[in-house]
Amino acid sequence: MAITPLLQPLRLGALTLPNRILMAPLTRMRAAAGGVPTAMNALYYAQRATAGLIVTEATHTSFAGQSYPNQPGIHSAAQVAGWRQVTAAVHAAGGRIVLQLVHAGRTSHTDYDAAAPVGASAKAPATGMAFTPAFELKPFETPRALQTAEVTAIVGEFRRAAANAIAAGFDGVEIHAANGYLLDQFMQDGSNQRDDVYGGSIDNRARLLLDVVDAMGAEIGLDRIGVRLSPFASFNDMHDSDPVALFGHVINQLSVRGVAYLHLIEARAASLGLSDELAAGLGNNAAIFRALFDGPVISAGGYDAASAATLVAGGGADAVAFGRMFIANPDLVARLSAGADLNQYDRATFYGGAEQGYLDYPALTEAAREAA
Repeated sequence: MAITPLLQPLRLGALTLPNRILMAPLTRMRAAAGGVPTAMNALYYAQRATAGLIVTEATHTSFAGQSYPNQPGIHSAAQVAGWRQVTAAVHAAGGRIVLQLVHAGRTSHTDYDAAAPVGASAKAPATGMAFTPAFELKPFETPRALQTAEVTAIVGEFRRAAANAIAAGFDGVEIHAANGYLLDQFMQDGSNQRDDVYGGSIDNRARLLLDVVDAMGAEIGLDRIGVRLSPFASFNDMHDSDPVALFGHVINQLSVRGVAYLHLIEARAASLGLSDELAAGLGNNAAIFRALFDGPVISAGGYDAASAATLVAGGGADAVAFGRMFIANPDLVARLSAGADLNQYDRATFYGGAEQGYLDYPALTEAAREAA
């Protein structure tokens, strides 16, 4: 079988992908001041344009929604212009690219926006640290619970971000409702202690995400919207009393709406940005939730070529998103197709910096491809 299942085309909503080897959203912390993408970012993404689909790094919908230094945004004219360089470069190289949209919620810090971070409830994560603009780790702060009327403004931010993404030339967007950021904070009862229409029942806790999906769908079309979820993951101190019921409801509602795709992070790999260790004994999201979504499912987290091909061949997912492998191998599709050796990644250069560890991973030469 080799990797043949990964080399088949795939339809994701409005997009047709030439293969099922996707580039996962990867935090790299290399935007310019003001969250503006640069020519360096454009080259980085263009180098990886042979991916079936590129999902960008998480991009904030407002400065209050920022959680990493040098994280790009999509809420100013300069940011839109910067991203336009990126999409033009990727499209010129034959690729497809969607913008991942995020609001950090309680994982932000006053060093970004002066005001206290906001969240579903006034409850800080009990584990982890905030990453400040100065690349310092500081304790998480207690967030201010958003008032009911303020939640509508958050929905509006995501809608405007989607419109800006299309104006910047993106093929679509992915809603980041995973990893303990704001939309995830509203969904899970470990972080949501509200007693209004956004708290309590599963229906209420899912409301913000679904409101965002509906608003963005009205703006750019549901066939250009994907959603990323992370059931069972504990990153940023996330937990829920009944994750199967919660995420089962959410996924069912996304299926009914007909979004372009569902992107599930396997909980075993929730901390791969910080460590190479895979967690054991956690739910298999692809196995538990795949049948609930009537559309393409992307799985991510801890796969190699063989396990990814087996998953897709068996119908457990329609595509697999690779992270660290795409950092170190801009031509990952060619390498996997040829059975060639992979470059080893350098974790020390993952976050921040300039070209080193970002633009300088070598691609295969034609001779090397033929030899492989």
